[in-house]
Amino acid sequence: MSGGTTTTGTYSPKPGAAPVGRMIAAQTVLETKMLLRNGEQLLLTVIIPSLLLVLFSTVDIVDTGTDKAVDFLAPGVLALAVMSTAFTGQAIATGFERRYGVLKRLGASPLPRWALMTAKTLSVLVTEILQVALLTAIALGLGWSPQGDPFSVLVLLVLGTAAFSGLGLLMAGTLRAEATLAAANLVFLLLLVGGGVIVPLDRFPDAARSVLELLPISALSEGLRDVLQSGAALPWGQALILAVWAVLGLGAAAKFFRWE
Repeated sequence: MSGGTTTTGTYSPKPGAAPVGRMIAAQTVLETKMLLRNGEQLLLTVIIPSLLLVLFSTVDIVDTGTDKAVDFLAPGVLALAVMSTAFTGQAIATGFERRYGVLKRLGASPLPRWALMTAKTLSVLVTEILQVALLTAIALGLGWSPQGDPFSVLVLLVLGTAAFSGLGLLMAGTLRAEATLAAANLVFLLLLVGGGVIVPLDRFPDAARSVLELLPISALSEGLRDVLQSGAALPWGQALILAVWAVLGLGAAAKFFRWE
């Protein structure tokens, strides 16, 4: 105050919430760091797919029907990596965040709930990029000779991510954390065996195969195999199956997800 005149100071930082884009970016970085620092998640997302790729490519355990086993296995393991991150890892992490009230507290913060789910999805995509890069490097070192259109591969991976994310969030938002942990790991093991990842689907009886082919892991692994092993164009049948699972899963998760 000087000479009876009041001056208003300028304060920094300016109070209030940050722009939504900046909040999403910050939450994405946090979610990614938490995912990569978690030992159990690291086991599911990196170690198990890498070990399966190396083991079954170098040891003649399963008859893949190809000259080089890695040509059959690499697309399937890429599909497994997507499932492990987008479904299993996300379901378990989100389920326990819901149990301990983390989601409830974040839901009451300036970060909108839709933005939180966007950040989780972006975190999954970042992790998958790292997975795909690592597994591709390992497969190439084992003699893999990929073919096909990279854009078709990208479309399948995005659709697979959407399908598995929806199912993972649906499970995490409706079941108790302990039930989510057990169910997610059980589904991971069952789909690893029956989803065309390691064992070709034509090794199963016709009746079982017709059902297994409709699963998202089967559609993703077979679709990637058509492109990367056979050099085919985008397999619209498998893409449609993944799109249907994505719509159903994300729609059900949006409707039934409980934040508390």
